[in-house]
Amino acid sequence: MCGIAGWICGADQAPSEARLAAMTAAIRHRGPDDAGSFHAQTVDARYKLALGFRRLSIIDIAGGAQPMQDPTGDLTVIFNGEIYNFQDLRRQLQASGHEFRTRSDTEVILHAYREYGEAFVAKLRGMFAIALWDRRQQRLLLARDPFGKKPLFLYQRDNSLYFASEIKSLLVNPEITAAVDLDAVWEYLAYRYVPGPATLFQGITKLPPGTLAVWQHGRLRSQRFFTPPDARQERLQQPPGTNLVDAFLAELEEAVRIRMIADVPVGAFLSGGIDSSAVVGLMSRHSPHPVKTFAAGFNESQYSELDHAALIAKQFGADHHEHRIRPDDLMGELPALVRFRDAPVAEPTDIPIFMLSREARKTVTVILTGEGSDELLGGYPKHVYQRYAKAYQALIPGFVHDNVVMPLTWALPYRLRRAKTAITNLGLRDLQDQLPRWFGALSWAERARLAALVPPSHPATGQTQFDFPDGNSALRNILMFDQLSWLPDNLLERGDRMTMAASIEARMPFMDTKLAEFIATLPDDHRVRGRQTKWILRQAMDQILPRSTLQRPKVGFRVPVNEWFQGDLGAYLVDLVLGPQSHTREYYDVNVLRRRIDEHRSARQNHEKLLWSILNLELFHRECLQRPQADEIPSQALATGIVATPMPQALRNSVR
Repeated sequence: MCGIAGWICGADQAPSEARLAAMTAAIRHRGPDDAGSFHAQTVDARYKLALGFRRLSIIDIAGGAQPMQDPTGDLTVIFNGEIYNFQDLRRQLQASGHEFRTRSDTEVILHAYREYGEAFVAKLRGMFAIALWDRRQQRLLLARDPFGKKPLFLYQRDNSLYFASEIKSLLVNPEITAAVDLDAVWEYLAYRYVPGPATLFQGITKLPPGTLAVWQHGRLRSQRFFTPPDARQERLQQPPGTNLVDAFLAELEEAVRIRMIADVPVGAFLSGGIDSSAVVGLMSRHSPHPVKTFAAGFNESQYSELDHAALIAKQFGADHHEHRIRPDDLMGELPALVRFRDAPVAEPTDIPIFMLSREARKTVTVILTGEGSDELLGGYPKHVYQRYAKAYQALIPGFVHDNVVMPLTWALPYRLRRAKTAITNLGLRDLQDQLPRWFGALSWAERARLAALVPPSHPATGQTQFDFPDGNSALRNILMFDQLSWLPDNLLERGDRMTMAASIEARMPFMDTKLAEFIATLPDDHRVRGRQTKWILRQAMDQILPRSTLQRPKVGFRVPVNEWFQGDLGAYLVDLVLGPQSHTREYYDVNVLRRRIDEHRSARQNHEKLLWSILNLELFHRECLQRPQADEIPSQALATGIVATPMPQALRNSVR
């Protein structure tokens, strides 16, 4: 829901009101239904404030316009997101004497701040990025939801602070340069995304998830108000005698129910896997009409789960919609999506998510997804294998792993890529190095061989060092990494940008704070038991979903870029990255990169994730770092938030 932008700047440096209009126009896709603005200055006239808003109308369509003020005019708020417990909070606040003029969750934020002060953010159960101006105390509060589902980017210089839902909105200001941060590129080459709070742009940062920042009298302070439960030192336990499976199901069903509250049509993405199927099954219990479901797939059966999605849709009587994707159409979207993303498109699956969102937007405005289940419940193969890392390292000394095991591993057949990944990662002794490597990133040693960049002089540009709680199990450590880094800085950021590019709001029941806190109380074997992932979810769904869905191995939506890079896309990559017009050639040891490309194209090794990352880093430089300023952007482009560069025909042809 929506997009926000604004600033608080020294009066002599503050942009014009027209600039705020340009900032919000750049993110019109986030809120095509309405726009609003608010301007003020501090009582001493030293600073000027601007709050800009684009609305995607979902709750209280008639009364929920923003910016919204309280009756006194002392408080003004803009916010992007949804507060799912707003009705309960409203009743509590009314009992304390607060009077409401609208039915919106936005007004609940104003009254909650009035009642609880800075502690109001801990009362909000939802996804949000908030900017709230307190005229009486002369302070601006910026807040981001606990898991980082909604984005908020910051730029500070001297006594000026700018903020926006997307970086493109910041970049319409001439004083903010679209320049690459090479330290962030160094991190990107290891992670395939940039760990927060850094971004690929110099000087532009992310407000961390679960954080409240307060600007007052020219100074900015921040404090984290939420830490994912798996990252906390304390361990809560359920009362004795609790039926954990039933209690889990009740929490999940409530998380689904409250995310169905809307004054516009609501649907669900349905892949046919256990996560999205569980969401659809529980939605059907609370919907008076057939749930609208949407599935995407290719005509080629080996890359499609459409049959599995259709089975679930039929079981729950859903109003089901299939979208079949042609590979050449898929790749044709890539340059525009890099611009929507303001970053490399980290995963090929982001493109079909956008295309499916665009189709779903024809009939619904809100979509529920199964995102976050794997990172809370342990749903990936790595969550199984990581438990054996210490035993493997105790059995196999480091020098034996490096000099004997690894050469034998890389000699395994091409088709055994998962086994190669597991053996490689089990041998990495440093958790900070090992945990991101499970997702196909480069280890630090591999990055050092590939990159020609000078490493940063400081330990890390972002959130790449973790203090794992004492006594944490191997499973909890890897889930902690997922929840602190992989989710907010990659998975959720991509999901927000790909859905909002189509002006549709995605809600994620598994990413519920109460549900997450319950899950953190579970014994490890209620998440991963033997080789079975997400054990408690499978048990909870035993009487709801077909046995074939519960027992089917995790597949995911796979785009066949592996095969594409073995064809013409590999030649296109060489020309793009190593050719004379390359913006990123200097980042690499060219000989090492050529070897990696040759190994992949000859089917000796699978480097698809690395090659996709490199391709997208080059496209990011071409699409996002040479952007015209707002007054140079055509009005049609401002309306969509992008200035598209045509996809070369060679790239279209490479995937036919």
